[in-house]
Amino acid sequence: MEGITWVTHRYVMHGILWMLHKDHHQKKPGAFEKNDLFFVIFAVPSFLLILFGTLNNKYWMQAIGFGIMAYGAAYFLVHDVIIHQRFKWFSRTSNPYIKRLRRAHKMHHKHLDKYDGESFGMLWVHKRYREKPHTESGSN
Repeated sequence: MEGITWVTHRYVMHGILWMLHKDHHQKKPGAFEKNDLFFVIFAVPSFLLILFGTLNNKYWMQAIGFGIMAYGAAYFLVHDVIIHQRFKWFSRTSNPYIKRLRRAHKMHHKHLDKYDGESFGMLWVHKRYREKPHTESGSN
């Protein structure tokens, strides 16, 4: 799924649907962002696959629907909770992986337009983010 995440983030969110993702790259977008609509965009096919898979005994459809749902839950936990700290559940951590993840995402957000971005994935962190000393300074 990391590859699909990278491609979707790079070419959909920073491409044809930039108008929904743009406010996510602003300094202080507020409590809700247009970017939050991606939850609905991905929840609809997940729900429909689970529903039609259940009604038609197509277990492969259910599996895909539940996979999308599980990935959405992971995205919420990693991106919104751990990285952006929209909820203060893991705000004080000394975990080196989480620090690298936040650093990589901070580098992604230094680009305020849809071009010249970096670090489009969610879980894989390039080794260059392991090498710099870093102190956390709140949300990204």
